[in-house]
Amino acid sequence: MDTRAFKRDLNHSPNYFRRGFGKQKEAVATLNTEYQSSLIQEIRDNSYRLDRGDTTIFLAESFGFCWGVERAVAMAYEARNHFPAERIWITNEIIHNPGVNARLQDMEVGFIEVKEGEKDFSVVDTGDVVILPAFGASVQEMKLLDDRGCTIVDTTCPWVSKVWNSVEKHKKRQYTSIIHGKYKHEETVATSSFAGTYLVVLNLEQARYVCHYILHGGSKEEFLGKFVNAHSLGFDPDRDLEKIGVANQTTMLKSETEAIGKLFEKTLLEKYGPVELNAHFMSFNTICDATQERQDAMFSLVRQDLSLMVVIGGFNSSNTTHLQEIAIEKGLVSYHIDSADRIGPGNRIEHKPLGKAIEVTENWLPEGKIAVGITSGASTPDKSVEATIERILTLKETPVQY
Repeated sequence: MDTRAFKRDLNHSPNYFRRGFGKQKEAVATLNTEYQSSLIQEIRDNSYRLDRGDTTIFLAESFGFCWGVERAVAMAYEARNHFPAERIWITNEIIHNPGVNARLQDMEVGFIEVKEGEKDFSVVDTGDVVILPAFGASVQEMKLLDDRGCTIVDTTCPWVSKVWNSVEKHKKRQYTSIIHGKYKHEETVATSSFAGTYLVVLNLEQARYVCHYILHGGSKEEFLGKFVNAHSLGFDPDRDLEKIGVANQTTMLKSETEAIGKLFEKTLLEKYGPVELNAHFMSFNTICDATQERQDAMFSLVRQDLSLMVVIGGFNSSNTTHLQEIAIEKGLVSYHIDSADRIGPGNRIEHKPLGKAIEVTENWLPEGKIAVGITSGASTPDKSVEATIERILTLKETPVQY
């Protein structure tokens, strides 16, 4: 499929909306009412610090809802108001936050179910309204919905669209796209659908393996086995690693994306020399500003003398997981929760350790004076952060006073 031509035609369709419906201010005002917090604003105004009794809360200086997430949720609210009688669906979670998704369900917005690993679009009829989430949808899904005669409300974050443009450029020049991301993640699935030949690498370790193969060769069968489901159909490492371009899932760890890009550049330079490098390597800066800001703020936060760290965000949120990684690398005791409801009853917390299943820790808050670092992923509203702080202060017997 000529994905560029399809997107161009879709952009001119009267049934395709990417800029809202002219009621964004009203939608944002509703969001502010439902999701903003006076307590969080107070903490921001006090240099991101709150002292109550034996407890000091340190907030990261950048956390929570990013512009792209706020835009996506506002457009979903607008769509519900603009199409009051139509059936509305979302191809996946609008963002990785259980509370926000539950609120949309309360507004009678349906979520496409996944059955046996595939989305079940059989429930969608001609004339239905379908919202594409902030992290996008595959070009195949868009075409299916367009062919079915649906109205499409596209809330894809512009930073994600920027990555799609990058892999389109790779494809045009017949370069293989090396995508730093999680091959099952909705954003990477969407990005790879716009690519020609592609390979998804999860981390620096996998990138090193690919670079070693580029320089020294190896077993093709072993290579394809290592990257099963993470490459384009018919991918051949002996043929498809001669010309590469680097892109990324926007929510990956910034420092690792940069390291991977530099590693591939160094590898291609070593193999082909400086004169031929540009004929074999392309790279674009596709790191999301909001992701970068939250990671930078987390690196600053963990320099504080903290007793522990609480990271709030959906368990399937990639950008939240990477914030957790930063705390762990610093050696901090850290708890990843998706809402304040994970705290209690009593001094217990239900949380998700990195790379593990959800577990319960008893007596997680120490006695005496403590300093708690708090941050949240880009899909987490301030109200959720407020509720978490209130639970902590209540456990420490210093309830919030407004």
